Amino acid sequence: MPAVIIVATLLAVGLRLYDLSRPGYLLGISEYDDGTDFGSAIRLVHGAVPYRDFIMVQPPGITLIMFPIALITKGMGTITGMAVARVFTALASAAAVPVAGLLVRHRGFFATLVACGVLAIYPDSVMAARTVLLEPWLVLFCLLGALAVFDRDEVSGSWRRLLAGGVLFGFAGAVKVWAIIPVVVILALTARRPRRAAVYAGGVVLGFCVPVLPFALSAPTTFYRSVIIAQLVRNDVVRIPQGYRLQQILGLVHVSQLGTPLLVIIGVVVAVMLAAVSLLGSRLAHSRPPALDWFVTGTCALVVAAFLWPADFYYHYAGFIAPFVGLVIALPVSRLLAALPSGETRRWLRLMRPWATGLAAAALVALTVFQVVAEAHEASGTSASEIAQAKRIIPPGACVATDQASYTIAIDRFVSTVPGCSLMIDGVGTDYALSNGRNGETGAGSSLAVEAAWMAMFRHASYAWLTTQDYRRIPWTPQLTAYFQSHFERLTEGLYVRTAHPIPGQSAG
Repeated sequence: MPAVIIVATLLAVGLRLYDLSRPGYLLGISEYDDGTDFGSAIRLVHGAVPYRDFIMVQPPGITLIMFPIALITKGMGTITGMAVARVFTALASAAAVPVAGLLVRHRGFFATLVACGVLAIYPDSVMAARTVLLEPWLVLFCLLGALAVFDRDEVSGSWRRLLAGGVLFGFAGAVKVWAIIPVVVILALTARRPRRAAVYAGGVVLGFCVPVLPFALSAPTTFYRSVIIAQLVRNDVVRIPQGYRLQQILGLVHVSQLGTPLLVIIGVVVAVMLAAVSLLGSRLAHSRPPALDWFVTGTCALVVAAFLWPADFYYHYAGFIAPFVGLVIALPVSRLLAALPSGETRRWLRLMRPWATGLAAAALVALTVFQVVAEAHEASGTSASEIAQAKRIIPPGACVATDQASYTIAIDRFVSTVPGCSLMIDGVGTDYALSNGRNGETGAGSSLAVEAAWMAMFRHASYAWLTTQDYRRIPWTPQLTAYFQSHFERLTEGLYVRTAHPIPGQSAG
């Protein structure tokens, strides 16, 4: 078992670091959310407090995790700090693999192989680890919490383990509120033992409130609008197709987009087969599935439902379900294999164990090859020459208006020396929080607060670097449009310089 865990962990590290080595991923621009996640820590290093001084729509867990790394940006620049943060995130994603292995190793070789192998190579888990996103850290703390809560197959009777597990799950919730799903499942499993449930729930509250309350209390109204309202109420122009979501959840990322009916059929067939395996295993073992199996099955089902319900869905969301996909396969199959009768008269039954293990290993090897081939052709969408050009044009310390913070982080222009320069790190999140869930396309401009936030950014900026997605983030009201057009002129694609009323003390180029 230790050998399987070690090999799978090394595989996970290799795949994630190889993906990060692709052009533009380590020192370039690859995502929107990483600018918000790492940018919040940089702002905190410079004395700005989340929710009080700028809006972010996630709890502050990622800010605290990234804070020690963000400290190096003072001397080495923001893009160096981002590169270090990306490496640490990739390693955190890989670190979840041995935790999953330790959670199931008592169930035998097959369970350990599948649980570790699937998490190591799951495509969206690898892709979510290429930059500073929430899912790798969320998965790591949830699995650590599960490892503490469960004593082999059952919920631990130790109050210390329950409390520690609750704290870990609580901090996972401080990273992303999706942690509430496994938290609720465990509370359901402990419902008949109130004392255990109370200790565990106390740990969850402690793990969540200690990191969150200091920030939330500094600006309770903004925190409520940002972390709760902006997450629950979102209006978008289009709904992400269910077919795309199912294909990501099923891990079929490396094949062309399949039709939704076919994906539904595949999903139903997989669910029915796993249910049949679980029922047969219970019948042969003459017992119901243990608590660990119920935890994995319940969490996986609820996460799938949560992914299919809202309008929005992004590829990295599926990184959260990765460990549960592996576990929901590994646990019932390993239980069935262990319950199979043995004896010389049933030689074919004895052979099913090595056959199943060999088949699983072969499938994991094949899927690893697909993953490596896919990574070999990946590259960031923003070229190094475009980043270098913007860095040459925009002087250090300049105030730069942008709809994507990762742009200014990539050129070390995220921190400005200009008094009054906007601290905004999440344009679309600001829209959501100040307009009850609307963005630039769905009417955020009707909110005076949203328009004022963007106008404040433009008024103090001497440069503007906008993405091709700015229309989704910036509510181009007539007033904002008129101001921008009369005060900025285009230098290159997406890059603008102020031409009217420059800010005193700052060169306009």
